[in-house]
Amino acid sequence: MENEIKLMNLKGTNDYLPEEQLIRNKITNILRETFEKYGYLPLETPMLCYYDLLASKYAGGAEILKEVYKLTDQGGRNIGLRYDLTVPFSKVMGMNKGLILPFKRYEIGKVFRNGPVKTGRGREFYQCDVDACGLNSPYAELEYFTMIKDVFEKLNIKVIIKYNNRKFLSGLLEHLKVKKENINSFIISIDKLDKISAKEIKKELLEHTKEKIVDEVFEYLGKNLTTLTTELSSSKNELLNEGLKELNILSGLINDLGLKEMCKFTPFLARGLDIYTGSVWEIFDAEERLSSALGAGGRYDKIITNFLNNGNEYPAIGMTFGLEPIYELLKLSPFINETKYDIYVYSFERNKYLFEVSNILRQKGYRVLTELNAIKLKKAMNIANREKIKYVILIGDEEIKNASVTLKNMETGEQELIKINELDSKLK
Repeated sequence: MENEIKLMNLKGTNDYLPEEQLIRNKITNILRETFEKYGYLPLETPMLCYYDLLASKYAGGAEILKEVYKLTDQGGRNIGLRYDLTVPFSKVMGMNKGLILPFKRYEIGKVFRNGPVKTGRGREFYQCDVDACGLNSPYAELEYFTMIKDVFEKLNIKVIIKYNNRKFLSGLLEHLKVKKENINSFIISIDKLDKISAKEIKKELLEHTKEKIVDEVFEYLGKNLTTLTTELSSSKNELLNEGLKELNILSGLINDLGLKEMCKFTPFLARGLDIYTGSVWEIFDAEERLSSALGAGGRYDKIITNFLNNGNEYPAIGMTFGLEPIYELLKLSPFINETKYDIYVYSFERNKYLFEVSNILRQKGYRVLTELNAIKLKKAMNIANREKIKYVILIGDEEIKNASVTLKNMETGEQELIKINELDSKLK
């Protein structure tokens, strides 16, 4: 006898019922509309990639490879499921050398990471990426920050953008005499400062360097941008000076555009992955209802440049909005109470009139639930109440005879006979 299959989802994956998926669709619709208003156009890339592409030294680095789902196809090829949408975007740029720059695209798609599961982050989740290749202006960062403001205002979520610069952080560590071979591990540890205690991070760092250097690093990471700029102005470290210059330009533009309240300089922020070369940022719920970032981004000028390897520079910048954590925040908001339908159409008899009325309403843009089963009126009213549908259209012999419908307002209980050609104006 065959073993009975236990119906369950793999840990870190989910099914979303219509009430939940409607919220998720609303989020992605807002993102698509906003991306296109900013001049970004849609792109789609495969979920399956050659593993060598994902493992490339120009991609996410050794840390992310621990979480890549790796498999072999029937031809014996080593394949991986994409862990983000940035590497596939870089691949597209490398394969399509005739693209006119700057090339601005967005992609909303599933990515996969075999890592720890927590609220807002599963093993299979959506990323909503918006990137540009061929932009080296500091105004590019500002465009992303204003885009973030627009998106979260539409979602009715107050956010904080924490920002930093990888040149500054790497340059500071070099300036403080951290050995070059230890800088990446230092950055990975420092980046966790808002997640675990300073004591735990210091313990990690002491495995790589002297206590005096660790103490100096922490001392500088506690200072504001103005103080850092003043105290480090005499440094001969080119990377540090470049990073501070970029940070001050960005900070000035943030002030000029009135974004200071939303944006917070965070000197230890690194975004983990090795791909970032300049500005980096993460978005957090200002009310701290969720510890996970709601989105993140940064400048990664080397990936596409190195993939193409034709002697030209291909500056790139982009960010991702996290559908999963945003969804977690919106589950208890007014989004969840919105009706799934605008109108419910019920006829005492199944006939062509039922479909004609429903189709007229759909052509006018209404979301229509047509009752296809032969049920009693009382049951139909229960369905309308359960689904929180404001308007019910009733069709009987009298309505058909007069080319009319009875329109019932479920909130007030009022109903009236209305000619079909006057229905749209009455509903509006």
